[in-house]
Amino acid sequence: MRRFFIPLLVGVLCSCTTKTTDSKPNFIIIYADDLGYGDVSSYDLGTLQTPNIDKIANNGSRFTNGYSSSATCSPSRYALMTGTYPWRNKRAKILTGANLIIDTTEMTLPKMFKEEGYQTAIIGKWHLGLGDSKINYNKKISPGPNEVGFDFSYIMPDTQDRVPTVYMKNGEVVNLNPEDPIEVSFEKNFEGEPTGKDNPELLSMMWHHGHNGSIVNGVPRIGFMRGGQDAKWSDIDMADEFLNQTKKYISEVKDKPFFLYYTLQQPHVPRTPHPRFVGASGMGPRGDAIVEADWCIGELYNYLEENSLLENTVIIISSDNGPVLNDGYYDEAVEKLGVHTPSGNLRGGKYSLFEAGTRVPFITYWKGKIMPAVNDQMVSQIDFLNSIASLIGSEIRSKDGEDLANVFFKNEGRGRNQLILEAQTKTAFRKGDWVLIPPYPGPEKSINVNIESGNAGNYQLYNLEQDISQQNNLAENNPEMLKEMIESYDLIRNGD
Repeated sequence: MRRFFIPLLVGVLCSCTTKTTDSKPNFIIIYADDLGYGDVSSYDLGTLQTPNIDKIANNGSRFTNGYSSSATCSPSRYALMTGTYPWRNKRAKILTGANLIIDTTEMTLPKMFKEEGYQTAIIGKWHLGLGDSKINYNKKISPGPNEVGFDFSYIMPDTQDRVPTVYMKNGEVVNLNPEDPIEVSFEKNFEGEPTGKDNPELLSMMWHHGHNGSIVNGVPRIGFMRGGQDAKWSDIDMADEFLNQTKKYISEVKDKPFFLYYTLQQPHVPRTPHPRFVGASGMGPRGDAIVEADWCIGELYNYLEENSLLENTVIIISSDNGPVLNDGYYDEAVEKLGVHTPSGNLRGGKYSLFEAGTRVPFITYWKGKIMPAVNDQMVSQIDFLNSIASLIGSEIRSKDGEDLANVFFKNEGRGRNQLILEAQTKTAFRKGDWVLIPPYPGPEKSINVNIESGNAGNYQLYNLEQDISQQNNLAENNPEMLKEMIESYDLIRNGD
């Protein structure tokens, strides 16, 4: 179904400049996976050090009220791509071997860029589905990233913990031997294939919950896979592979304006940092994976600088959702955490309706254009499409996004006043300094990941200015504000 987009008059920026691609900045969105609000050291909330991200954050705008749309990955990626709340799309849930959830008729961020003369690419994690029927990995798969606006795609299909464990380039599996076809199932194993459940002696990493299917590189995965031996990735080399592909792509398109969506796999499970990063954090594989991701970002920054691209490139760094420690494997993330606080001073984490589920590191950088600042305005990744469109002179706008170009790129203006946040199809609502969490059934804490869900039998109401850690539920003591919040929330949820 096609989403609703409203053509608007372009503001002063467009009217006073000639619409040529020569003067338009490049854009790189660096999207981490499960990186918490306290995991970036420039936020001064944890003890893990991220000097390369800090260098960018401290010379750009570091947002303290920046949100993903959802506390899980696929919905957040859908919202970033389309500027649409994920709860409007019933298929925008955590995906496993699913078909493409973006309708090819929908406007997307890369489509908008293409209309403005940009080269577009995604390199890294995709996790928005492939194809429109049963997926055959032995043929070119369509639709996918290339059909929703990307000229070039070099991706992992879902996530690192799922099969198939292969890279795909422009819809085709890389290094696939036709005589060794890939078979994939998420229902039952293939005869004779070892699994994490039945063959623990083959494992280099033990599964904790859910991840007990096919074994690749000693790591048990979600789902079952047979064949494709030459195409299987090396987990410890994944960060280098995506970084090298990124550099290669930039070298090929640097003479034209480009949009690059660089989607890191860190620190999502399985955490498999390259041996040169093992032990670097003192916090086990999760901390080491973040150090590795920080290094990748530093290498990309240096590459842009070496190629005289830094002054004309906007860099955005954020995460798809909040942090999680044990998310399916025993990897000492809990035992070696020490005093580090991945969620910072926020409550909850990945999968949660509390703040740490969706309030994430959020940084915009443009050398010489964005002045160093800490920005407390409320902003969302849903706003990327409208805001970037406004900056580069496009008239395209999404239904749910806001034009925050001045806030993101000019150190001025006001952010959002209200925002709906999502976690596993359930939604919460922020307006001003207030947060409303409606009553939901279900456990208050996930036993597997040990994170508070936000589920409760009654309404929850928090004032973040007074209580950022959401410890004092004011719903009973402030019925007037509760009523106002419910009415505002219902107006958006029940609107067109």
